Amino acid sequence: MGGKCPHRSVKKRRYSHKTHRRSKFLVKGDDAVYDDLHMPEGERKHLSIDEDLPGMGQYYCLHCDRYFSSVAVRDEHFKSKRHKKRLKQMAGPAPHTQLDAELAAGMGMPDNGPKLMSM
Repeated sequence: MGGKCPHRSVKKRRYSHKTHRRSKFLVKGDDAVYDDLHMPEGERKHLSIDEDLPGMGQYYCLHCDRYFSSVAVRDEHFKSKRHKKRLKQMAGPAPHTQLDAELAAGMGMPDNGPKLMSM
């Protein structure tokens, strides 16, 4: 009787390698990507060659804030469900910002209403 719990090793396998790899590359927030998309063409930054990024930083999806290793991989990403959902999300109204969250939580400027009498 007794012995080890049969599910003891489950804790080790909680996250797959893919999820750990995803957290390696930090992604911009929705509001920052939305601002970049609605920036005029002249103000957008040009893709410079960067050896640390996949594909030398030349194959980039602006909507998803991701770099790809080749044109074929990027074009395959453009056909994916995840990219199409992101396109629809960015085409809609502006996403919530930190200011919206603070106002909703009651941490913004207090609104005491107009002064009725001054003394």
